Amino acid sequence: MPLPPGWPLTAIFVFFPVWWALGLSEFILPILAVPMALHLLRRAPIKVPPGFGIWMLFLLWVVVGAVVLNVNPPDTLPGSAASRSIAFTHRLVNYLAVTVAMLYIGNLSERELPRYRLIRMLGIFFMITVAGGLLAIARPTFEFTSPFEMLLPSSLTANPYVQSLVHPAVAQIQDVLGFDAPRPKAPFDYTNTWGNNLSILGIWFVVGWWARRPVNPRSRLFAAAVVLAAVIPAVYSLNRGMWIGVGLSLGYVALRLAARGRVAVLGALAVAVAVGLLIFAVSPLHTVVEERLENPRSNEIRATLSIQAVQHAADSPIIGYGSTRTALGSNESIAIGRSSSCPQCGNFTIGSNGHLWFLLIANGFVGAALYVLFFLGVAWRYRRDVTPIGIAGTLVALLALFYGLFYNALVTPLLLYLTSVALLWRNETHRREEEAREGGGAA
Repeated sequence: MPLPPGWPLTAIFVFFPVWWALGLSEFILPILAVPMALHLLRRAPIKVPPGFGIWMLFLLWVVVGAVVLNVNPPDTLPGSAASRSIAFTHRLVNYLAVTVAMLYIGNLSERELPRYRLIRMLGIFFMITVAGGLLAIARPTFEFTSPFEMLLPSSLTANPYVQSLVHPAVAQIQDVLGFDAPRPKAPFDYTNTWGNNLSILGIWFVVGWWARRPVNPRSRLFAAAVVLAAVIPAVYSLNRGMWIGVGLSLGYVALRLAARGRVAVLGALAVAVAVGLLIFAVSPLHTVVEERLENPRSNEIRATLSIQAVQHAADSPIIGYGSTRTALGSNESIAIGRSSSCPQCGNFTIGSNGHLWFLLIANGFVGAALYVLFFLGVAWRYRRDVTPIGIAGTLVALLALFYGLFYNALVTPLLLYLTSVALLWRNETHRREEEAREGGGAA
């Protein structure tokens, strides 16, 4: 029996916890990109979204970066092209995989994969992410050895980076507030990825369960309950970037509604936000936020890494250095580095504090500009799409740039960004087909 159209997307979004438990969540997208690519090749010619040429140029810039992997810029630890090639190849494969996923979604018809079926998948993924966050609060030390981890040699699993990829754990225990505090991350590798994905998936959850017509009161009640539940792990994640992103999202939606004269909907949104803030104020959650804002421990490190990324991009402005580099010393002194007595001191990875900074050092000013131009172009092209999909999709395109200041985009965040681009593209295609049918009928 043939698998239904869109099955790789179901496997990724709906069954993501399975891959996480197996230790394969970091690798499932490149694996499933293969059947998606084969599907595209079988139904050639392949349609591409508007502005795809800019994205292709960006991918070309990523590939060209391979020629400078052996270069060691000033004030960085020395390394070789061979030592950096694994990480470079991993990122390139993921860039190609998310691109294939975007094209796959865009080339499926409304009959094969209705837009709202895909949005429902994203909504389920949101609920999975919320559940992972709640589990992290209830059982912050819960972790286990995945089947894939069991197959790997101990020399690999002893590496902290490999551990983060294949060893399922529901939280990162970090000293952010002056004491060890659990920060939700399940079913992802890092807390920052969890927060990034939660905010993007939450947008599509609202579209699928609240904004869709005809109005379903039960669906809306369910959506409200899930969103309220999501607030708890969102606060305990201590993700300031996500908190700001959610605030910007509410402001963006309010502006779009006001521009359309949707006073009633805007009023309902204001009431919902007011009720949410009241509940937040009388709950213990506000204490967590206050403690986080009073402990900006990562600010100096982030600022130092951002400055270094810009400086190194200025040294190689066209193609960058192909990948990240490890800084000499620390944010306090070039002489203070990592040691056996202080394993957390210094030698931070330049480009690890946000995708924009990664692009600057890895791909130079040109590569970073191409990435930014692509998402700005998406937001501009679909700015007049006033449907729920249009408002949500353009919001995600803008958030992709904002979150680039704080979070790394590979791999699931970028997958969600490009899935949103594909939904905007599909939405415009559907509108034009409807207009053509109506025009033909009138004739």
